[in-house]
Amino acid sequence: MVDNPAEHRFEIRADGELAGFAAYRAGQREHVFTHTEIDRAYEGKGLGSVLIRGALDDVRSRGRAVLPVCPFVRSFVERHPDYLVLVPAAERDRFGLPAAS
Repeated sequence: MVDNPAEHRFEIRADGELAGFAAYRAGQREHVFTHTEIDRAYEGKGLGSVLIRGALDDVRSRGRAVLPVCPFVRSFVERHPDYLVLVPAAERDRFGLPAAS
């Protein structure tokens, strides 16, 4: 998983090929994740979760917040509550996320 800021997305590769990406808009203090896509040839292999985990870990390491507009990212955060802290408490209700982690 690598950040490709020129394309505004995190990318994951498999077999040397682009297997998927998570698009974002970088704000002043947060990354707004807008869309995640995995190539059909790689669906069902867990690459989406690997991609999002890596992207969220990268964003966390930069001390930035996450706004999960993308349903896949939002679902990942719901299933992995240790990432809930990345979503500002004041924004969680907007995304249907619990107020407290």
